[in-house]
Amino acid sequence: MKPLLRHLLDTLLPPGCLVCDAPVDDDGQFCLTCFRAVSFVSAPLCAQCGVPLPHGGLAGAEGICPHCAAHPPAFTQARAALRYDETAQKLILPFKYADRTELARGLARLMRRPGASLLAAADMLVPVPLHRLRLRARRYNQAALLARELSRLSGRPCMPDALIRPKHTAPLEGLNLAQRQAELAEAVALRPGCAVAGAHVLLVDDVMTSGTTADACARALLAAGARRVDVLTAARVADPRFEQKPLA
Repeated sequence: MKPLLRHLLDTLLPPGCLVCDAPVDDDGQFCLTCFRAVSFVSAPLCAQCGVPLPHGGLAGAEGICPHCAAHPPAFTQARAALRYDETAQKLILPFKYADRTELARGLARLMRRPGASLLAAADMLVPVPLHRLRLRARRYNQAALLARELSRLSGRPCMPDALIRPKHTAPLEGLNLAQRQAELAEAVALRPGCAVAGAHVLLVDDVMTSGTTADACARALLAAGARRVDVLTAARVADPRFEQKPLA
């Protein structure tokens, strides 16, 4: 029955490109034009935070970027599917702010490949939480939608409300590391009654920028007894300090 229903659904609502809605063969695919424009996160990258690195340098002996070496995050490893560039924004922003919740399925499929080892090792998937005021305004938590789709694809259990944000934080854009950390201090906590003791947790979000939010979530999970926390996101903002400079 499932293949028949899938065929009927594809007939009535043909799969569209994740970015431009042009016809494609299956959900979670790009048309040829958008595929040429999209930038996937690939090696070389930081072994810990997953930030893209220029070829031939910056990573230390253990493959760690200078930022992680100087400010080790609480999470063990982070990976992402896409660089957060102009093409990725055309996909992520409608999903996040314009009720395009159906894009969660395609994004989760993109995340499954770079996150394969993290998904295989995880005991549970936990999304980055939203404060209740932001959730009320947006009506859904995009990270929770991604976590549910990844749970369906991987078979790993999802705990969509394991973390809460009791503190309503200001936007982090434009803040330096110390300011971001101060703003997120005590902003994330484990929901009372949730058990993560001894668990290998995979934290899920749409975009990682500096990693400060993921770090705050990881610290809350580790303080509650989690054995390890990894991070998987749909997109990763490249650090301009690590980008390859064009030749003069």
